[in-house]
Amino acid sequence: MEPIFTNDAVVLGFLLAILAFVFVTSSSQKKGWKRFYTFFPSVLACYFFPALLNWPLGIVSGEESQLYFMASRYLLPASLVLLCLSIDFKAIINLGPKALIMFFTATAGIIIGGPIALMIVSSLNPEWVGGAGPDDIWRGLTTVAGSWIGGGANQAAMKEIFEVSDELFSSMIVVDVICANIWMAFLLYGANNATKVDKWLKADTSAIESLKEKVATFQSSVAKIPTTAQYMSLLALVFGAVAISHMGSDVITPWMNSKKAFLDKYNLNSLASGFFWLIVISTTIGVGASFTRFRKMEGYGASRLGTIFIYVLVATIGMKMNIGDIFKNLELFYIGIIWMAVHVILLIIVAKLIKAPSFFVAVGSQANVGGAASAPVVAAAFSPSLAAVGALMAVMGYALGTYGAIICAWLMEYASAV
Repeated sequence: MEPIFTNDAVVLGFLLAILAFVFVTSSSQKKGWKRFYTFFPSVLACYFFPALLNWPLGIVSGEESQLYFMASRYLLPASLVLLCLSIDFKAIINLGPKALIMFFTATAGIIIGGPIALMIVSSLNPEWVGGAGPDDIWRGLTTVAGSWIGGGANQAAMKEIFEVSDELFSSMIVVDVICANIWMAFLLYGANNATKVDKWLKADTSAIESLKEKVATFQSSVAKIPTTAQYMSLLALVFGAVAISHMGSDVITPWMNSKKAFLDKYNLNSLASGFFWLIVISTTIGVGASFTRFRKMEGYGASRLGTIFIYVLVATIGMKMNIGDIFKNLELFYIGIIWMAVHVILLIIVAKLIKAPSFFVAVGSQANVGGAASAPVVAAAFSPSLAAVGALMAVMGYALGTYGAIICAWLMEYASAV
């Protein structure tokens, strides 16, 4: 079905109108809106309402629109710089080992979840996990593993490494997006009920609360009403960093591609992705700026602007979603849902054992499954001041994505042959 509107200027207007509607109504004191957003968090609404424009309404097309490309290539790196500006590394280190434990638990859950899901589904119906050559289901699932441990760059690497057919790859993208975002919906809902979840986990959240308090104190100490010159200075810093990130990516990526034999030998294909370097460089610039006087630009509203950029990204991600696809290729969704369930169950068990706060569970998971595009969103749902933690952990996921996905692929190949 052809979309009604294809002009991205019009589509952007729709998305910003939706975001404004959600933010205005979610801050309303009316009981009806309060009740609605109790069960349907505002961040989730910013994702699903744009999805309705795509399907079933057919007003816009997420595939034809270039807004996601714009948001992911320009606004995402800009938001990472903005959110990292006021980062307090000492305070983050003081969060303790539980943050890393939950991150690696999330990675382990994806690695073992794939083969377990394959074995369970094959025992129910072997035809669902069949295929031959490039159409082997296990091969297609390696791209999901790459995405869920690292991100799009790692997913593309898995497609090439395991020679996945284009048709199967298209189906796996749908499984990846739908299952990942169903889980993200639960995480966003859980963020609104973090106190209850932490009580059930018997978690000590004092380190997180201390970090939020320190960030809030710093923000209030440098807060001021910015002048036009100060706004321009902030925008120059941020989009100058974005420009440097793109320039760096444009230089590094071709050089990495010239070393393809070396990268193939050591399974480092993700290093040849331009997007990988764009995210790494922009995050590095933001982190570096946090050690300088630029950190005081938080007083100009840096993190607030970064959060706005993230929500625009969320809306463009939602617009690409076709909710109707959940009813197609259901046998593949069985694998994806069981896979994600293993990931979640392992997270809950470990969190319960070490009494980790729900924030670590959510961000550790999303840093793997969602990557840099959504880990800061989930972190910000707990508190905007924590978004940078999500960004930093997501970059760790990029680094581990190819290795973890290859291990998962070997296990899935073995499971499919059993």
